[in-house]
Amino acid sequence: MNSVFLTCAITGNFTTRAQNPNLPITPEEIATACLDAARAGATIVHIHVRDPETEAPSMDVDLYRQVVERIRNENRTLIINLTCGPGGRYHPSEADPAVAGPRTNLVRPERRVEHVVALRPDIATLDLNTMVFGNEVVINTLDSIRVMAAAMYDAGVRPELELFDSGDIAIFNQLVREGTIQPDPLCSIVMGVNYGFVPSPETLLYARDQLPAGSAWTGFATSRWAFPMVAQAVVAGGHARIGMEDAVYLSRGQLAPDNAAMVAKARRIIEDVGFKVASCEEARERLGLRSSN
Repeated sequence: MNSVFLTCAITGNFTTRAQNPNLPITPEEIATACLDAARAGATIVHIHVRDPETEAPSMDVDLYRQVVERIRNENRTLIINLTCGPGGRYHPSEADPAVAGPRTNLVRPERRVEHVVALRPDIATLDLNTMVFGNEVVINTLDSIRVMAAAMYDAGVRPELELFDSGDIAIFNQLVREGTIQPDPLCSIVMGVNYGFVPSPETLLYARDQLPAGSAWTGFATSRWAFPMVAQAVVAGGHARIGMEDAVYLSRGQLAPDNAAMVAKARRIIEDVGFKVASCEEARERLGLRSSN
């Protein structure tokens, strides 16, 4: 039986230190969390960065550079996955919804992949969703998705398609048919975000069965479903993800002390249901990524 990839999503956009004071914020903290997660068994680390002063999500290329260089200086086999999610948010102002409000960060697609082109990680996420987030909307038009995908491929970076609902999978299939996304694509089924896929075994199996042929996929969920979905995803034929982007508790009432502890628990779950976690070298070969040498 094939081993599975275990991704650790380190920080994300929405988790705060008010929810868990152990959340890594600075480039040094994020890089250290990645390296510790790798030692605990993570195959892949998924990275967002934060402004060290405000703790708010950031698109600063230099912050990404600091994280990536710290990781590569210590561990060149660990698979680095950088987010390209920020830059798609529109907040309509109260006085005039046609005027962008203060939480808008909508930018051209080239700006959203600037750090990917500069740093050439192994993987970069490509969101397909246009959906409501609170009183705001995330917008990913087909033209923007195509521009970002082309920039990733040109940089030698493998896109990971993020799927928040069934419409995203319809877009995914179209992008594969038209050649924007190359054969045997990589994707994630994202469950638990409000107004998107509801976390459940039924949702996971439905989404899995709609994927393009040859897809390598990860299934994961947020909050209290995060650890149960580790087991469900691997049993259903997929890969797993855990981390403080997706949840803040290690168990009921116990805040996660760090991402490494979450990875260690997820690894035990994977092994307890009869699978093993792939090494970084094995995952690189199976995903056709650049050699770490």
